[in-house]
Amino acid sequence: MTFFFPWQNITKDYKIVGAYTDGINVLGLIVFCVAFGLVIGKMGEKGRILLEFFDALNEATMKLVQIIMCYMPVGILFLIAAKIIEVEDWEIFRKMGLYMVTVLSGLAIHATICLPLIFFIVVRKNPYTFTLGMAQALVTALMISSSSATLPVTFRCAEENNGIDKRITRFVLPVGATINMDGTALYEAVAAIFIAQLNDYALDVGQIVTISITATVASIGAAGVPNAGLVTMVIVLTAVGLPASDVTLIVAVDWLLDRFRTMINVLGDAYGAGIVQKLSKRELERIDLISDVDVANPFALEATLDDEECEKKSYVNGGFTVDKTDAISFTETSQF
Repeated sequence: MTFFFPWQNITKDYKIVGAYTDGINVLGLIVFCVAFGLVIGKMGEKGRILLEFFDALNEATMKLVQIIMCYMPVGILFLIAAKIIEVEDWEIFRKMGLYMVTVLSGLAIHATICLPLIFFIVVRKNPYTFTLGMAQALVTALMISSSSATLPVTFRCAEENNGIDKRITRFVLPVGATINMDGTALYEAVAAIFIAQLNDYALDVGQIVTISITATVASIGAAGVPNAGLVTMVIVLTAVGLPASDVTLIVAVDWLLDRFRTMINVLGDAYGAGIVQKLSKRELERIDLISDVDVANPFALEATLDDEECEKKSYVNGGFTVDKTDAISFTETSQF
């Protein structure tokens, strides 16, 4: 016996309700800290007390981290041993090998294609010749795994081999060693996706974008010391709800990957200094010319400015330029 039932249109209503979950609002914390830092910077002398407090707090924290790093090899030994004992599927070791190849491939592409392309577009010089001039700094970064500790060698390579002005290197490179961690950002993004795949956690496009942005912002706060990326790695994992405890899985190979990403960080700092040198060339020449004026004699410099149609004269009187032209080809100096 066959029964026939009439078709019915059934409409189901779904209501999306926001809910609070336990944990740290990492993105909100980062945005607040950025805004708070900008406000302190605009407060001038009133904000100096807070600035000095946070500087001292940061220095104390870094010293504490350095002490922990001294004992870290022993802790890593037991962490790795515990993970090996817990492993039931030895396929994970093959996955770790693929993970290392992925990270190293990404760093290689960034160092040989992305950074040189940006440098060439702005500076119009051979980026690989520039990289060759930084070879000693890159080898030093590979050995000591710290962009901050590599700074003295980076200064010398940038100034002596690549001819970058000291006023550029002494400002750009220390700032870059602190906030320019492009190698670390790439590493953290790949590591977060790798941990998600290990946990069979499917990431959508929004979560991948969140990982990329969080990794970039978190890498800015990473110190230029060995294994600093592991600290900020927890922030990236927490931002997309991944278990932070799985960081111990990548600790076993982090000592090697850390050295290569430090090389990329140092190379990115050097390229940045070269780009700033190009963009600041005219301004530096102006500063050099103004500094040559004899302030003891207010009428110390007469400048002849070449033009295709006419010849203009400009007089610098105690730092005040009468002729408001942008030309900077000074050809004669006289007293009058």
